[in-house]
Amino acid sequence: MDLTGLMETIGEAETSALGGLLIGIAFGAFAQKSRFCLRAAAVEFARGEIGSRVAIWLITFSCAVFLTQLLIFQGTLDVSEARQFAARGSLSGAILGGAMFGCGMVLARGCASRLLVLSATGNLRALLSGLIFAVTAEASIHGILSPLRDRIAGMWTVGGREALDLLAMFRLPEGSGLVIGALFIVGTIGFALRARLSPRGWLGAAGVGATVAAGWWFTYELATQAFTPMSVKSMTFTGPSADTLMVVLTPPGSNIDFDVGLVPGVFVGSALMALFFREWKLEGFRDGHSMRRYIVGAVLMGFGGMLAGGCAVGAGVTGGSIFALTAWATLFAMWAAAGLTDLLVDRIADQRTAADPLAP
Repeated sequence: MDLTGLMETIGEAETSALGGLLIGIAFGAFAQKSRFCLRAAAVEFARGEIGSRVAIWLITFSCAVFLTQLLIFQGTLDVSEARQFAARGSLSGAILGGAMFGCGMVLARGCASRLLVLSATGNLRALLSGLIFAVTAEASIHGILSPLRDRIAGMWTVGGREALDLLAMFRLPEGSGLVIGALFIVGTIGFALRARLSPRGWLGAAGVGATVAAGWWFTYELATQAFTPMSVKSMTFTGPSADTLMVVLTPPGSNIDFDVGLVPGVFVGSALMALFFREWKLEGFRDGHSMRRYIVGAVLMGFGGMLAGGCAVGAGVTGGSIFALTAWATLFAMWAAAGLTDLLVDRIADQRTAADPLAP
């Protein structure tokens, strides 16, 4: 796609932000209708009640992997300069940050992308949690928490494409990623059919996965055509949430890019979908205890996401789609920590309540 005309008309940064906005709108609309959420899938899996929520996540993940690898196989996309491969990766950050994020998303009852989607539908719990998440993310990258993040991230690092790319690490031949993606698709279809997933779930989940591939493709096209150096990236919400917050808080004229367009795009897409299907309604906190829980969860996700280098979407799906080692380590840590947190915080509490309804 030739973007030079558009870049000459509105500017390179503005073109990048416009692409992020449009892809974000699609993501928000698909995620809102499918109820896509890693937290929901991880909890369902941990409780052994594997059904539609796990199926939705698997469809999203497998579609993202297959479509991204298809673009790479066709020569339409080159991710060698993506952050996941171009810089040293932190396995300590991936594991510990992923665990913190997994714990936080259970406490906040939603991963970062889910909080953004829910806040656009009138959920004030998600809105407050999302703002705290963004503030913590900014403090973790540029503020008071950045020294701690750097210290943890530097404990165990790896560098070089062969050490960071799982396909290169195992010396798999060209096209292996596409084959693996196709196998994911086949397995997921059978699983989703068994879970009796609704057409809305199928379409929405596949759409979310497609936006990840679209993000990779758009930013790569932009990077190859723009005069100013630009990063090849795709969907993620930790860094972009912090960047969007700073754009709002700083004077007009601040730098804008794909990430800054992405966050408002997701909000708009989700809000439009909720309004169209009459699902928009105001919701608040039930009590002070639930508010504390959401706040702690948002803080853990903000710091954990920046430490791990991505959120449930940024590491779990976007990084996973290019087989980045740190992304897969983060993803496994998120699933494990979410299941453990659900066991220790929610299931045990539910058992106590069932045994003694009057217990605090």
